[in-house]
Amino acid sequence: MSHADDWVMLDLSDGPIWERAFFVHPLVLIGTLEANGNPDFAPKHMVTPLGCGNWFGFVCTPRHSTFQNIQRDGCFTVSYPPPDQVLLTSLAASPRNECCDKPNLSAIASRPARLVDGVVVDDCPFYLECELDRIVDGFDHYALIVGRIVAAQARPVVLRDVDRDDAEIVRQHPLLAYLAPGRFASIHHSQGFPFPKGFHQ
Repeated sequence: MSHADDWVMLDLSDGPIWERAFFVHPLVLIGTLEANGNPDFAPKHMVTPLGCGNWFGFVCTPRHSTFQNIQRDGCFTVSYPPPDQVLLTSLAASPRNECCDKPNLSAIASRPARLVDGVVVDDCPFYLECELDRIVDGFDHYALIVGRIVAAQARPVVLRDVDRDDAEIVRQHPLLAYLAPGRFASIHHSQGFPFPKGFHQ
């Protein structure tokens, strides 16, 4: 049994608590188009499905071009890179130059999305195409961008199938995770969650 002396109270006035320990997040590349039509990709880890339907949300700031592009065009894409593409996600985080361009993005191969006006990153196993539904302000200098998924693509090898073991799919096709702050991991080992009898979503 733990005791009060075993715990440390965190000072909330000393900055975000999320910098004090490691937390597991997906790592995706949000795709938008700049005003001149050039593709832009930005790595994001504060992302999540919203509800159990086809909704996707992520946190962004109005200071970033990603936010401004989505607000202007009303759409965005989501590319889920595998672990061997972690360097691409790093390139997408490069700062802009004096011309407000990201020269390193030229190293990221992309292709047009199917339904929305945008692009996705080549060779990712899973893609989403989203239309902007709403922007929820009020999280300090950040906002939640909510998209309605209008198209999704996946490589067959990463899709669950009754004839394939879930653990084997994850082992053969690992998932990229961001361990905030500042680390990443390749998830290739998994186990079935021990849901209690009678559990329903």
